Amino acid sequence: MKLSIIIVSWNVKDKLRENLKALLDSKVDFKYEIIVVDNNSEDNTVAMVKKEFSKVHLLVNDINLGLSKAWNIALKQINGKYALVFNPDMVVREDTLQKMYDWMENNKQANVAGCKLVDEKGRLVKHVRCFPDFVNQLAIVLKLPHIFKNILNKYLRNDFDYSRAAQADSIRGSFFMINMKSVRELKLFRNSTLPYFDERYFLWFEEVDYCKQIKKAGGEVWYTPVAECVDLVGASFKQVPRGVTQRYMQDSQLKYFKKWHPAWQWFILRLAWPIGKFMAIIGEKVGLKSKAKT
Repeated sequence: MKLSIIIVSWNVKDKLRENLKALLDSKVDFKYEIIVVDNNSEDNTVAMVKKEFSKVHLLVNDINLGLSKAWNIALKQINGKYALVFNPDMVVREDTLQKMYDWMENNKQANVAGCKLVDEKGRLVKHVRCFPDFVNQLAIVLKLPHIFKNILNKYLRNDFDYSRAAQADSIRGSFFMINMKSVRELKLFRNSTLPYFDERYFLWFEEVDYCKQIKKAGGEVWYTPVAECVDLVGASFKQVPRGVTQRYMQDSQLKYFKKWHPAWQWFILRLAWPIGKFMAIIGEKVGLKSKAKT
């Protein structure tokens, strides 16, 4: 098997149907498989996949395990040369898989790569990021982008040229192609989870952590515009109350800093979160909207 496509679903039946139809209509000259790991959906997702997509391998969890654990369940079962971690709210072009496969074959230095993402209207979805650091994450916690539009320019890589292939710190996990063979050959380090994701993250920071591990192990993360995919951005997130997503964000951010940064940075961020939540409440009351997308 050349490529294993792994999709974690949670109450996104209609989006997943569109996603799977597009994948199965792909024009490729290699063997690939699709694995759907369902995180205890309550919208008949499992029944839909069983009825309409007999070629898809379906794994069903009794509870919502989050992203990292669900991805790993599939990653530990595959033998494919490449794995594509793929969000359910994505739609490939008919040539997306072939072009990305060919690019990975011709660019062995890339342990992980992402492609060009566009929204439903064809507008570019910017997704290349610098690794989180204390300053930019504190700014996010304290809601400073609501006031200062350019404060996250460096972190968001607003200078990045999406028309050219280039190395990156991290890329969006919605289209995340892994060269499983090369990642397994990287020199690992203490607390490394490669080629799997760190299961401490339930939601958020899991792909950032993976990219960080790749870099620490001496590998490379790449972006390439050679292929294009439609990203409907956050279908599952929209079902979760904002307060809950903020808790996931807080939990994952603090775990990331505890793992990768000095203890004092983790401590200050932990203290800053109650202040940030209070500022968010005030901002909502006065109708303040963010001037920068984080």
